[in-house]
Amino acid sequence: MVKTSSSPFGDPDLRSPLIPPAKNLDGESEAEKLCIDDMLQKYCGEFGAWQLKHFVLTSLAWALEAFHAMVMIFADREPGWRCVGGGPETVCWSSAVQSVCGLEPGSWEWIGGPGSSTVAQWGLVCGDKYKVGLVQSLFFGGCLIGAGIFGHLSDSILGRKGSLTVVCIFNAIFGCLTALSPNFLTYALLRLLTGLSTGGVGLCAFVLATEPVGPTKRGAAGMSTFYFFSTGIALLSGIAYVCQSWRSLYIASSIPSILFLVLILPFISESPRWYLIRGKSNQALEIMHSIAKTNGKHLPQGVVLALDEEANDTPIDTKQKNKVEEAITGSVIDVIRSPLTRVRLFLAVAINFLCSVVYYGLSLNVVNLKTNLYLNVLLNAVAEMPAFTLTAVLLDKFGRKPLAIGTLWFSGLFCVIGSLVGNYGVWKIVRMVCGILGIFGMAGTYNLLFIYTTELFPTVVRNAALGCATQAVQMGAILAPFVVVLGGGLPFAVFGVCGVAGGLLAFYLPETLNRPLYDTMAGMEGGENAFGTA
Repeated sequence: MVKTSSSPFGDPDLRSPLIPPAKNLDGESEAEKLCIDDMLQKYCGEFGAWQLKHFVLTSLAWALEAFHAMVMIFADREPGWRCVGGGPETVCWSSAVQSVCGLEPGSWEWIGGPGSSTVAQWGLVCGDKYKVGLVQSLFFGGCLIGAGIFGHLSDSILGRKGSLTVVCIFNAIFGCLTALSPNFLTYALLRLLTGLSTGGVGLCAFVLATEPVGPTKRGAAGMSTFYFFSTGIALLSGIAYVCQSWRSLYIASSIPSILFLVLILPFISESPRWYLIRGKSNQALEIMHSIAKTNGKHLPQGVVLALDEEANDTPIDTKQKNKVEEAITGSVIDVIRSPLTRVRLFLAVAINFLCSVVYYGLSLNVVNLKTNLYLNVLLNAVAEMPAFTLTAVLLDKFGRKPLAIGTLWFSGLFCVIGSLVGNYGVWKIVRMVCGILGIFGMAGTYNLLFIYTTELFPTVVRNAALGCATQAVQMGAILAPFVVVLGGGLPFAVFGVCGVAGGLLAFYLPETLNRPLYDTMAGMEGGENAFGTA
């Protein structure tokens, strides 16, 4: 049987090159060796249909983090109370009474009943009021530990997708168990465990969502992830309005984690960069072929993936295609060992810490306005979105470094002004506006720092470094409530100093706009030497 061809030239593949590829001394065809960024730009597309679907599905995990992190605002709130029995002559009915402290048991009751919040459930008022802050600190302490653990695991044995799967499973389990807490100690322990798993959610989701994106589109994509976090907070306020019981609220806020595991995760791919540094080049190349096909592009068969330092060499023959078979794994020790990344790590940790103190501190100060809690949280979440949009628009125009300095100083300036005005009359409104503008600037910085920190380190240690930065954020979150309790203008003064200091530190960071997303330490050092800057 004679095989015919649709081509008038007898070639069944019109995309085959007219000139055959060059051959080496052994007569074998040489392969074009590209790193992932170059392959995305040249053949696969930097942000096509594949990346859009993958980015949206992965970034939905940010909403899950918002549910588990912010549910305490509603579950641990202090509900209103009212007097029962007796008459106007009793102490409870006195207009001078502003607190339940000192009132006789049975002379008052919580509005909504004891199941409305943990405060009402276990009487966390007066001498036990500190326990509410303790639980909040335990949660963020768990986030601090979890960020380090899952930052390392996602760079090593579990991978990005594997780590995200594990943390979502833990979140669903611990969240539902929290609703069954029989006493305060059990509740505090489960919030600690929930924080441990929550600390890895945003970290893994961010890296997994942005690593398959090309270098010129990565900044805008990375900046867009926080829309999902703010949307999660806004949705949570609606869920909390419907679920007035704190136990039902914890169950309702944990169900989305289960839905994410069942309906979303099966359609998310592992990062090709992680496959490559683990020596699984075939799996990485398979994903790149899928990206090209979905984006309507064509990835030639003769192209192979290589790490940064290999891609800078001359083309290799087929005997060398599988040269990198052993897994390359980095840790925080590797980051500290290199003078280049050591300085970057110190600066990234310090700036993230200062930013977190301001962001969470200003957010907690808003609660003191004594407005409608559900509406207040909703408005705060919506107010952050313009900051995300503005920084995303300006990111590739001005670069990471100038924008980081500008947003930090913008927030710091208004915090300083807020510390100088009084808290009475029209000045109270001025201080409130300063707080809003401070949150606006710091929300933009908080968003920007994720993409900036990601680009400062190579793939082999990226999640480990980002884990350290995330731990610094959690340390700032733990400290913020203690700053808020200072009262008066002192919190604004502290936030202002943190913002200004963060901007000064950002001066020492390198610009990463349109720089390659390096895979290895050697590749980064060689690339930075080529650019003539560290």
